[in-house]
Amino acid sequence: MVFDVIIVGGGAAGFFSAIQIATHDPQLKVIILERGKEVLTKVKISGGGRCNVTHAEFVPNELVKSYPRGEKELRGPFHTFCSGDTVAFFEERGVALKIEEDGRMFPESDSSQTIIDCFLKETEKYGIKVNTSCSVKNISAVSGSDEWKLETSQGDFQTKKLLIATGSNPKVWNLLESVGHIVVPPVPSLFTFNIKDTRINGLMGLSAPASVLLLDRKGKALKLNGNHKGEASGPLLITHWGMSGPAILKLSAWGAQELFDLNYQFKIQVNWLLDRNNHEVFGALTNVKNSEGRKLVFNTRPFDLPKRLWFKILEASEITSQMKWAEISKIQLQKLADELTEATYQVNGKSTFKEEFVTAGGVDLKEINFKTYESKLHKNLFFAGEVLNIDAITGGFNFQNAWTGAFIAAKAITERT
Repeated sequence: MVFDVIIVGGGAAGFFSAIQIATHDPQLKVIILERGKEVLTKVKISGGGRCNVTHAEFVPNELVKSYPRGEKELRGPFHTFCSGDTVAFFEERGVALKIEEDGRMFPESDSSQTIIDCFLKETEKYGIKVNTSCSVKNISAVSGSDEWKLETSQGDFQTKKLLIATGSNPKVWNLLESVGHIVVPPVPSLFTFNIKDTRINGLMGLSAPASVLLLDRKGKALKLNGNHKGEASGPLLITHWGMSGPAILKLSAWGAQELFDLNYQFKIQVNWLLDRNNHEVFGALTNVKNSEGRKLVFNTRPFDLPKRLWFKILEASEITSQMKWAEISKIQLQKLADELTEATYQVNGKSTFKEEFVTAGGVDLKEINFKTYESKLHKNLFFAGEVLNIDAITGGFNFQNAWTGAFIAAKAITERT
């Protein structure tokens, strides 16, 4: 079975590249090989079933800052195809997108099926063949040519151009290693922190802005690869298992390798007052004690914190519901300032963030030409999406990486063909 282009992987990057190839050159014979029974399964569950298509950051040099792995390499590609181009692609096909307060972009329908239907309609329009339940068993270069041969569960295929868009697939990574590529061992990214602590008992579902710092087992600030300080700010969500929300998820992505090396046994320091420091807060609390002495501490909230969280912080500072500000000792005030700005929690393990399993790891970026997304080792072998050692924080950035890589690879394939 001979094709002009074979795309391995029926996910976001695979479909997007196939559509781009067919748009540029409808005469090419293109096929997508997908090992599962269904295609676009990750698109379906993304964003809680709404599909977080991209992020409303339209400046390439700012967009790259959301990629713990791939920041340097994506700068050029984002100048070629960025989030604005993604919006245009979908709107040209009748899929309007909307921007939410945090910058995430979704289809106006709030349904991932809208994106799936758009892709399926395009593949049908251009006659792109899609084979499901087709697992690739071997990849090899055809001797005496620049073509590729694939041995699959549905027989042998041959192609002039091969594009790998299989995401985090260990079997395909093994096949790529067999043809000489280096694969950075995958570790989980985007996960929540498992914490059992009386200070957050009964607060499930509560969300509050916070600044969070990663600490090692000894309580020292954790140094992350690439000189990124292990600190993030944003909404922090308390769950049945511990802590989640944007602040935690950012840290799980930036510290993916380091937290894996610690076997997910580490500490975090939480500042519930964001950038206000301990000394400043102690001074503010002293002023409240002096001016509001007759009032009950539990009835006074000098900072903009959820009431339930304030009560828990007071309890942790050994301040009872009957105590007045005048009765609070200097030691208790310091303890309260500590709990507000430097509360340390022990993390024991992780949980997958919803169903969005993302990994750090994949084909070594040094082996890719990012002007074409072609292998530097083999001619006519291209990559797109998470099969490469690129991953991002949550918010639509991982999909944008898929769209960009797929577009550039497709452009290179059609121009050369």
